[in-house]
Amino acid sequence: MENIKIGLVGLGHRGLGWLRNLQRIQGYQITALCDPITALHQRALDAVESPDSVQTYARYEDLLANAEVDAVALCVRCREQGALAAMALEAGKHVNSEVPAAHTLEDCWRIVAAVENSGCIYQLAEQVRHWGVFDAWRGLVAAGRLGRVTFCEGQYIGYYGTRQFFQDPDGGQFYAVEDLDDHPEAQPTWLHQMPPIHYLPHELSPMLKVLDDRVVQVVGMSTATPSYSHPQISQPDIQVALMKTAKDALLRLATGFTQPVSHERGHHWYQIMGTNGSVEWKRSGRGKPLMWLADEQMHDMAEVDWDSRRTNAHQLAHGSGHGDADYYVHASFRDAVLGVEALEFDVYQAMDTAAPAILAADSIDADSQPRAVPDFRPGPHRAAGQIPGAAS
Repeated sequence: MENIKIGLVGLGHRGLGWLRNLQRIQGYQITALCDPITALHQRALDAVESPDSVQTYARYEDLLANAEVDAVALCVRCREQGALAAMALEAGKHVNSEVPAAHTLEDCWRIVAAVENSGCIYQLAEQVRHWGVFDAWRGLVAAGRLGRVTFCEGQYIGYYGTRQFFQDPDGGQFYAVEDLDDHPEAQPTWLHQMPPIHYLPHELSPMLKVLDDRVVQVVGMSTATPSYSHPQISQPDIQVALMKTAKDALLRLATGFTQPVSHERGHHWYQIMGTNGSVEWKRSGRGKPLMWLADEQMHDMAEVDWDSRRTNAHQLAHGSGHGDADYYVHASFRDAVLGVEALEFDVYQAMDTAAPAILAADSIDADSQPRAVPDFRPGPHRAAGQIPGAAS
């Protein structure tokens, strides 16, 4: 296989961004486009370099039946996201999936079993883990410069105002709360219904990469619904997960989509504390990342010139999106499918990031009762290819 024949599923704003990157990065050939909203098909076709060789589909099952599709680029935001990934793997297609991978624990297990049974590649296309700063932090932790890591924080406060919560199901246009009186056809989107904490992989993925660890227990808490900022949206403004890892570190991670924040602050913030030092991501557009090392005669946190952009960035990474990190999720998936290099972020690590978020939401629904997080790797209690509790 010289090129991966790939079908892009989900033709919204993010899907068009993926389409642009897939055409810039060598090794891909777009052969299919899919979205249930057919009004979005032509816009995507217009962005394809060779549209005559591309099939368009409204039904996902029809795309999976196409022998000219080797892999699926799953760029959707819906309750069924995990099931869609599993369906593709079960049909013998490789899958590169947008965050958050799945919204039920059952779908997490189904994805794992489908990878084990099919031998196909599954990658969760979580971009932030590819930021340069996290390679730097991973090096500090691995070298013991921070001592034993005891506490980490992360937050994704992705304030979208009131956009993306209501959509015309036929035309695909998004409408703000202020537009609803003029657009009675607009319906709530999955973002309107999704527990915000489900989007936690953007914060948990880089933290677990830095720590080389996994979560074993989680507790969740939430503000009330509807949103205090926008009462027309039936979302809590903030949800928080407190987690314990296998290496006995504690993580406190927060997510929210309706909480107003400073425009310059950005979506992401992180901190790692150890017994011998700490590091912290910048808190504002004017801020700088910080570091303190007890053994270096440092009396306070000092500014460090870390960035999302990598100092060793590939030239195609520049402008790819998400701090130049979007390039790496497509390049690593390509190399894994073509057998050039194994995934650094495999299906088990992907579920290590998705399952704690799902269980945090479950904890919230159960009055903040703690939840144990399973290890998805095969072992004495589960043979590869089997789903726990499923009939053999």
